[in-house]
Amino acid sequence: MSCILIGLRVVEIAGIGPGPFCAMHLADLGADVIVIDRPVGSDPEAPDRSGSILNRGKRSVVLDLKSAADRDQALRLIDQADVLIEGMRPGVTERLGLGPQDCRARNPRLVYGRMTGWGQTGPLAMAAGHDTNYLAVSGALFHAGTPDRPPSTPFAVLGDIGGGALYLMIGLLAGVLRARQSGQGCVVDAAVVDGSAHMLQLQLATAQRGLMTERRSGNIHDSSPFYATYRCADGEFITIGAIEPRFYRLLLEKLDLADDPAFQPQWDRSQWLERKQRLGDLFATRSRQAWCALLEGSDVCFGPVLSPAEAARHPHNRARDTWYERDGVLQTRPAPRFDLPGHDPGPVPGLGAHTEAILSALNGGDPANVWL
Repeated sequence: MSCILIGLRVVEIAGIGPGPFCAMHLADLGADVIVIDRPVGSDPEAPDRSGSILNRGKRSVVLDLKSAADRDQALRLIDQADVLIEGMRPGVTERLGLGPQDCRARNPRLVYGRMTGWGQTGPLAMAAGHDTNYLAVSGALFHAGTPDRPPSTPFAVLGDIGGGALYLMIGLLAGVLRARQSGQGCVVDAAVVDGSAHMLQLQLATAQRGLMTERRSGNIHDSSPFYATYRCADGEFITIGAIEPRFYRLLLEKLDLADDPAFQPQWDRSQWLERKQRLGDLFATRSRQAWCALLEGSDVCFGPVLSPAEAARHPHNRARDTWYERDGVLQTRPAPRFDLPGHDPGPVPGLGAHTEAILSALNGGDPANVWL
């Protein structure tokens, strides 16, 4: 994978979800990421992060940030960093003496990344929440499903990763560009609710064209027969996305329905339900593999619904080397790709595996020796 971010120094205060994913992504692209982990047992309700593949490529140092001595060590690390990532509730790092003012007073070029669900301000800023709650309030969950069933939250992909981690990463890299031009860093307030709302812009543009409604019914993704998921004879599923007229025509040709007047015109919504039922009955007559043999690779816009383990074995993903195993754990390789020299993602560090080496270098006279 690319070493495009070699030389970027990142300190991550250990958290959950989008913050660690963002830091892993930076490490995947070559940044030197040091994660400050909590001492074992300091928070009985905290999830066990040891061995998590979200820590791959990072170095781990254990510090008790409630201890004045350890907090000073953390600040000395941050003094040399380009980026800090924290995902605590608003005000927590300030109470620890590690807030933006504390850190940027010592390191003016620091880009201070704050990752939360609700953001640093607003009536809900101090409330607990998770991915599905942020999606619900942002408007991103409303159309996720069909009118006869409750909206279904995709596991952490849309909110924590799409609306959270990736927006934080964009903000951090934009802040680093500014800092390198001006010498002044900034604070990045990344909220899942904001990013998830921003991702709706394509949907809003579709609604602007009159192709979506303010209900879960009659829309392309939840009602049309040509953009849907269908069950096959073996209980597996396939997806069809033949929105454009030429793709729809090809789909009908492949299914021997090109001359059936019941499937024309394509955008007659009054016929969608009946057409969807007919296609459902048709797709239920063959296995997923049989439909792959007929439709995959053509312009009907087709894809089988695969589990992650199946996706790792799919010929397209294998050709692109998208998945790999390390120490028996299935993982995905970094994205996007660059036409530059690269490296494989680093190993997952043991909790505190680098504490002695990092603190020794930090206290050895030249803190810059801490960094790779």
